Amino acid sequence: MPADARQAAVAVVLRDRSGTPEVLFIKRAEKPGDPWSGHMAFPGGHKDPDDADLCAAAIRETAEEIGLDISRAPVIGTLPTQRPMSSRRKMMVAPFVFEIEGDPAFTLNHEVAEAVWTPLEPMYRGHNQDTGSPDGGHMRFNGFRLAGGHFVWGLTYRMVQTLFETVDPAYQRIAD
Repeated sequence: MPADARQAAVAVVLRDRSGTPEVLFIKRAEKPGDPWSGHMAFPGGHKDPDDADLCAAAIRETAEEIGLDISRAPVIGTLPTQRPMSSRRKMMVAPFVFEIEGDPAFTLNHEVAEAVWTPLEPMYRGHNQDTGSPDGGHMRFNGFRLAGGHFVWGLTYRMVQTLFETVDPAYQRIAD
């Protein structure tokens, strides 16, 4: 990681819902000047000086953004640190994979418009693979189209594919 890169972490939160593995996404709130405004993402954010490490940052940010305490949830893995392609700033994002049980209630803060559970299987199989323009422009990107019209693309899309490659080395990545 470049020494001058800003460090961030996200929580890839998984659960089993009646035999169906699901993953939690958030829809970021619309905010002028935020390059990720309105995008689908994993809960997380920048590492604060008080955070013991990047995992602690993912746990703190998840609690702050959606009111979900994952401090006692098992970390079942990590994914390779990734860099947002669109960011003008040097930033590295470390994904931590957590497993929880049940159907927690969320308390969304001002940074989050919605929390969305979605099954992993359609993404893994490519059934909801799509191309879209997150901002309504002419540029189109590969991603996953979720229920409610949500579109997972960019860094979060790459992280989901990396999760699948980690779990199943035979997984065939769909082009970014």
